[in-house]
Parts: sequence; structure tokens; C-alpha cells
Amino acid sequence: MEKDQLYMQRCVELAKLGNRSAYPNPLVGAVIVHNDHIIGEGYHQKYGEAHAEVNAINSVKNKSLLKESTIYVSLEPCAHFGKTPPCADLIIKNQLKSVVIGCIDTYSEVSGKGIERLKKSGIEVKFGILEEECRALNKRFFTFHEKKRPYIILKWAETKDGFIDKIRKDNTSKINWITQPETKTLVHQWRSEEHGILIGCNTALNDNPTLTVRNVEGINPIRILLDENLKVNKEASIFNSESETIILNSLRNEEKGHLKHIQLSDFSIGSILNALYKKNIQSIIVEGGAKTIQNFIDENIWDEARVLLGKIEFNEGLKAPKLSCLPKQKTDFFGDKIFFYQNNNK
Repeated sequence: MEKDQLYMQRCVELAKLGNRSAYPNPLVGAVIVHNDHIIGEGYHQKYGEAHAEVNAINSVKNKSLLKESTIYVSLEPCAHFGKTPPCADLIIKNQLKSVVIGCIDTYSEVSGKGIERLKKSGIEVKFGILEEECRALNKRFFTFHEKKRPYIILKWAETKDGFIDKIRKDNTSKINWITQPETKTLVHQWRSEEHGILIGCNTALNDNPTLTVRNVEGINPIRILLDENLKVNKEASIFNSESETIILNSLRNEEKGHLKHIQLSDFSIGSILNALYKKNIQSIIVEGGAKTIQNFIDENIWDEARVLLGKIEFNEGLKAPKLSCLPKQKTDFFGDKIFFYQNNNK
């Protein structure tokens, strides 16, 4: 690996440390190098606080070395005033010799303006280093701003014979587990990485889920319930105070504490995503049920899918959703199999 790539890889590693706490800002890491030695590092730790470039520069003990140093940053330095001053101006003020950037920030307030400002000041700028990795780091941020919708991850578990659930004949809320306990913990980790988690009305009625990350340390996602006619009982677990809950429905608009009812004129995927976009939700993991997930697939509005294949068989029941593409990756996990899909035709 070349030196530029090596230092940019370190930027990516640092940036990941700000996951969820930096929201709604992107994840950014920065490294300052002098004579092939890292003399400063930083990442965007929390929304409203110092950006990665600021933290990296502040971490340098001997500031006189900055004039002879290169700063590596995973995302184009900002050139606008937001919660903090422009990072491009700080780099110019400290007279860094050169800047190496992972990828351009397509957010309209930046989008090449940072690079332009740096170049005009006489600083050498190079960009596109580990560009794919740096864009993937902020796939949620880029999707939200470029496509005006959340980044969408579909997730479900299915049996060896292709069922997602048994037929609920007695309207029971007993969950028919398909995968191993360790896989359940992994799913909770996935939940902690996303801004929202979405289910349909039938899943709430049948399983009475809490949709939290109780098996791992992390932030509970915002719960999103599709309940057109408000069928779900107000005592359901999804309405407890462990996390904010958005109820998309056709009957009323109302906000009471952590519960937010949003009225929709129709329940198309476009209307649902538009409502979530207006609530600044950058990513969602869609956990069910089969009809809800299949609607996203049929409309071809999804970015990733994660399918958990258990060892058991139901012989009959509710058929699992179907994807027409091949998995990008598959892995064994405590007796289960996990298939990862990427939508390249959206």
C-alpha cells in the first residue's frame, strides 16, 4: 500500500469512531504527517463540536511543524460556516503545505468549494485517495443529501425452506425464532448503527417488539411504525419510552413526548421516505414483515439487504421476501448463514 493510501486508511479508521454521535454530520477522520511521521490525529466526535481537522491540528504539540506537513482527511474540508467555522480556513491559517482528500463532499454547502479555497491559497491539493472506501464511510450521509431519502437496509431471517414466519392462527404475540441467540445480538449491533428502524403494523401486532439495542451497548434507533389505521394498541412495547417512536398513519398528526404521529395521504414507499427525509432520518433498517420488505424490493428502493438463514424448517408458513440479485458476500455465523446484498440497479 502506498503512503497516501496508508495514511488515508488511518483516516477512515478514526472516522468510524464518531459513528452515530456525529450525526447528522458525516464521519470524518484526519491525520497530519511530517517527514513520514504522524504528528497529529483527530476525528469528528460529536455534532456541534470541533471537526476532524480542528482536532487533528489541536493535537499537534509543535505547531511550527504544520508549515512543513501534509494533512490527510477522509472528506473534503468544509468551506462554510455551520455550527463551527470552515475547516478550509483553519488549514490555510496554519499554512499546511498540502492536503490529501479521500472524497469530495457532495453536500451543496461544500461540493468542491473547500478544494477551490485551498488551491486559491496556494496549498497543494490531491483528492480521490481511497475514494470508494471514503464514500462508503458516509454512504448514509451521501444518500440522504443526493437522493433526498434515508439509506435503506432490508433485514430478515428465513428458514432453510424459505419461510419468514409461521401462520399466526390465534393472533399470538409469541415470536417464532429462526436464528441463534448470537445472531440476535449481531442484529442489535446493526440496529445501533442506524438512525431508524421500520416495521409494519402486522409485525407490531404479532411480535410486540421493542426494537431496541438491549443486547449491546449503543443508541436505540428511532422506531418507525407503519400503522395506517392505528390498529396497534397503545400499550404495545414499541410505544414505551426507551426511544422516540414515529407512527406513520392516515388519521392524525400529533406529537406527545417521544411519540410522534405523522399523517400521510397515501402509503406509497415514496410518501413514507419523504416523511422520514423531512424528519432528517439518514438511515433505516427495515425489519419487517414480509409484505413491508417486499414492497421496498418491488419498488427497487433499497440499498442493502441482509438475509439471515437459520437451520430450522417450518414446512409451511409465510414465504420470505425474494431478491432477484446474487449476494455480494456470505458468511457463517454460529450455525446460521448471513447473506449480504447490494443494490447496484437502484
